[in-house]
Amino acid sequence: MTPHELYQRPGFLLRRMHQIAAAVFENACADLGLTTGQYGVLVVVSSEPGIDQTRLARALAFDKVTVMRVLRGLEERGLLDRVSSGRQKTLALTVAGHELLGQARTRAEAASRRLMSPLDSADQAQLVRLLQTLANGLADEARAPFVPLQR
Repeated sequence: MTPHELYQRPGFLLRRMHQIAAAVFENACADLGLTTGQYGVLVVVSSEPGIDQTRLARALAFDKVTVMRVLRGLEERGLLDRVSSGRQKTLALTVAGHELLGQARTRAEAASRRLMSPLDSADQAQLVRLLQTLANGLADEARAPFVPLQR
């Protein structure tokens, strides 16, 4: 295999796009000190107050180590409370967490638009459909389960 062939492989391109997507988001939220993973946790916990750590991890397809690391960081910043409830810990955003999420939403939307800006609207929709098809078709290969929250 040549480097040129490597650069055409879906795995290489997906990894590269993940790097770019994270950079675009983190640049948009730099002054907030927020990563994509932290933003995802804030969004899910905001929409599901009292969610437990296991459901949160599945809703974001995080493994246990990742979810614990992200939660610890948000808790240390005073953005999230973890409350023991029997064997589980339930989660809720603090007032500061809600405020930061409010500031981040507009920036996250702008980052998403920036990420998709090289594509026209039809190509954007097609890209999302293709990525969903790949993710759904290969879900059993994932290291962490994904169980989306129900509306």
